[in-house]
Amino acid sequence: MSATTRNASAATSAVHGTVTGKKFDGVLPVREKVAYLSTDMAGNLLYSSLGTYIMFFYTDVFGITAAAAGWILLIARIGDCISAPVWGSIVDHTKTKWGQSRPFFLWMCVPFAITVFLAFTAPNLPPMGKAVYAAVTYILAAGLVYTGIQTPITAILSNLTPDPAERVKANTFRLSGGLFGTFITAVCTIPLVNWAGKALTGASNQKVGFMFTFALYGVIAIALLLWAFRNIKEHNYDPKTQNPLPFKESLHAIKGNWPWIILIVAFVIFWIAQEDRMSVAVYYAKYNLNNENLATILNGMQILGLITTFLIPVISKKFGKAGKTDTMILGMVMAIIGQLLLLTASHSFALFVVFWAISILGAAMALAMPFAMLADTVDYGEYKNGIRAAGLLSAVGASFCIQFGSGLGNLIPSKIMAAAGYVANQTQTPEALNAIQFCFIWLPVIVYAVVIVIMLGYRHFEKNEPFIRAELAKRRAIADAAA
Repeated sequence: MSATTRNASAATSAVHGTVTGKKFDGVLPVREKVAYLSTDMAGNLLYSSLGTYIMFFYTDVFGITAAAAGWILLIARIGDCISAPVWGSIVDHTKTKWGQSRPFFLWMCVPFAITVFLAFTAPNLPPMGKAVYAAVTYILAAGLVYTGIQTPITAILSNLTPDPAERVKANTFRLSGGLFGTFITAVCTIPLVNWAGKALTGASNQKVGFMFTFALYGVIAIALLLWAFRNIKEHNYDPKTQNPLPFKESLHAIKGNWPWIILIVAFVIFWIAQEDRMSVAVYYAKYNLNNENLATILNGMQILGLITTFLIPVISKKFGKAGKTDTMILGMVMAIIGQLLLLTASHSFALFVVFWAISILGAAMALAMPFAMLADTVDYGEYKNGIRAAGLLSAVGASFCIQFGSGLGNLIPSKIMAAAGYVANQTQTPEALNAIQFCFIWLPVIVYAVVIVIMLGYRHFEKNEPFIRAELAKRRAIADAAA
């Protein structure tokens, strides 16, 4: 059986509304959507903490310079990017009674929690030993193991349902879970670190506090992923007909897949801004606003993104044929406006919070869209090349973009701050304070503007999605009749 026929036959059952003999109308039960929510909540509970606090942990707790920390994060992320296509191929090769992506929630939850805990552990080592320890644990936590969780979380979307509208709704639940996870880390991390360090040692001890906090987060993440494993079903996956794809065959899904390529480029650049805003917020609060605890408020406000996240299905539908693209662009325009307004609120924290909220609402709207679009690029790859490689396309489209973009989002501000003379735990010079402000406010504006220009090229492909879905349905009907 050819690759085209094999994948067409695999998808036929979903189009006809049957999954291994059971009827499925394409509409996901609320319980399964909530279970999908818990996957990203667990992922962000740990991964968002890495993005938000690891650089601060390295510079102000572990004792690594900002420049060295930035290079460690970037080099580690570049190495981690190699694991994305590998994990994607592993998912495409997986065939179990539980599904294709779902079993990874069971297999990877404990390694994920342990490696993040080790990344926030600060052993007494010489400077070179600290750098090596940081690099090794970060590669494991943020790359090799996290990718083993992130890839199936994204890849499973196309297997949950064949209905595009239901995919957007399921992705909305997922992203809301991610925002809950981010909110918990933003609001609770620093207070928990300070409380635990003092409670366990009798004095201020952030090293011990970070270890306690991430041990606790790890237990919660494991419980969430196990619950997701128990309650999610891959309705659009049939192990009887959907055979594993060899890695070389999966690569053919990329050839000529221009919507996927455009999305990859845009998402990598987009994540520079996301990581920069989160990681520099701690520095901005501590040094520019003279109150480290305000970082809890700034990052905790990410939960406001739930407002626009749950409005996405409505907004996208209102925009019409290019609804997902235009929704993403609208979100970035809102984020740019909010970021620029921050410059006018230097003497009023209340106004600062209002303008920061506008930026958060816009960024959350924009962030949600690429994950939903990736499922559509899987369809395009099948239409263009006859290969349905959800694992590979999702792994590179999500894990690679997040890791590489986040690495740049850590490196760029660290180099800018280091060049301006930033020194940890010291009174900063005016140049250093200006550098922190530039990274926190202006750098995201520049990044969002670039991504808007790139995403204009995606609109054409999104408008053709109804034709592509109809063509795929026709091919699958032919393949089904031939079988």
